[in-house]
Amino acid sequence: MKLKISTRDLKIGMYVYELDRPWRETPFLFQGFEVRTEKDLQTLRQYCRDVFILQDPFAATSTPSVARRDGRSVAVEPVKGAAEIQFQQQLLKINNHPTARSIYEDKTTIEQEIELVAPVYREVRSRVEHIFEDVRLGRSVDDTVARRSVSQLADSVLRNPDALTCYALLKRKDDYSALHGLRCCILTLIFGRQLGMAREQLEILGMAGLLHDIGMIKVPDEILNKPTPLTPVEMSIVRRHVNWGGDMLDVSHGMPPAVIEAARRHHENYDGTGYMNGLRGDSIGDAGLITAIVDYYDAVTSDRIYHLAASPYAAMHAMYEGRGTRFHPELIESFIQCLGIYPVGSVVALNTGEIGVVVALNRATRLRPRVALVRQPDKTLYPLPPVINLVTRRTIDGELCEIERILDPRAAEIDPVRYLPVSAAAI
Repeated sequence: MKLKISTRDLKIGMYVYELDRPWRETPFLFQGFEVRTEKDLQTLRQYCRDVFILQDPFAATSTPSVARRDGRSVAVEPVKGAAEIQFQQQLLKINNHPTARSIYEDKTTIEQEIELVAPVYREVRSRVEHIFEDVRLGRSVDDTVARRSVSQLADSVLRNPDALTCYALLKRKDDYSALHGLRCCILTLIFGRQLGMAREQLEILGMAGLLHDIGMIKVPDEILNKPTPLTPVEMSIVRRHVNWGGDMLDVSHGMPPAVIEAARRHHENYDGTGYMNGLRGDSIGDAGLITAIVDYYDAVTSDRIYHLAASPYAAMHAMYEGRGTRFHPELIESFIQCLGIYPVGSVVALNTGEIGVVVALNRATRLRPRVALVRQPDKTLYPLPPVINLVTRRTIDGELCEIERILDPRAAEIDPVRYLPVSAAAI
């Protein structure tokens, strides 16, 4: 929640969210920062009469809890109260850092890119399903088909990643393994774009995302789909998927070493507590560290028989809490920059009283994404949900329209997928 106060009332430790003048007219480097020194206070009072700060509207602290079924994440609670405010402060700091801007520039609008990539996505999805079915039948991985598919997806991500981000949110419970691989491929490509990877590196990383979990094909369905906690024996079987996957890829002709590494190491934790070899820190390797992040994110934001999907925002918060223990700390911050302050698919409340779904990012103005409006100020549904750009839209009072808070989709009774600019028929 934002609170407008006079700069005379500012204190060290407060987080300044917005000024009463454009940021470019002040000497501050970042849009949004914590007041840390007397000099900060003096400078703010010199340039501004009033500022907006983030204030906790609740008295309690609540943090996400993440339960695991041997690497399979079960639940992430919505972020509430003081924990939400603290995390919002971190999001603003991370996303306003100079490293948040990718070296790649968007070449198309999301509408143009969806038109370009829609037939490609359908074709690639079909190919990926065939790759996983072939492996299920005992055949080797067709790396040529995998490479061609990843290359086509990379073309789209480099033009504009938001279209495939939308496709990655289209999920189907009855075919998790193949589509999990496809979604992780998309996420690794988007992540690699944010990291500024060269095209060849990007495609290898996409291959790693696509095939990292292929060993899960050998895990019996009755274990994968068990709704109750796994026994120690069942857990040991699930854990073996990393070696099974590595072995499958190892015998595939021409498979890049980093792809095999990702299959074997995506459950190694940064602090050495993962499996199968208890590797620690950078010894896990970039492919293992990156696929661990996207594997977790897709898993916790997907409905499974043993857990309901977390929102992108709640998943990001849980992952941020795991930096330095489960995840590489710098890579987690880069992944958050990649997703944005308001990830595509987030349900948001606006200062107009309306509620909507984020459908595309504004990478130059990260606090103002494009939003499909779902509920009107009186909370009734829009008959035809309009898509607005928060960069230009204003309230009836002439103020800039902006996001006040992120909502839990289930609490808001909104299915974000229904409002994405891609057809659910694509799944």
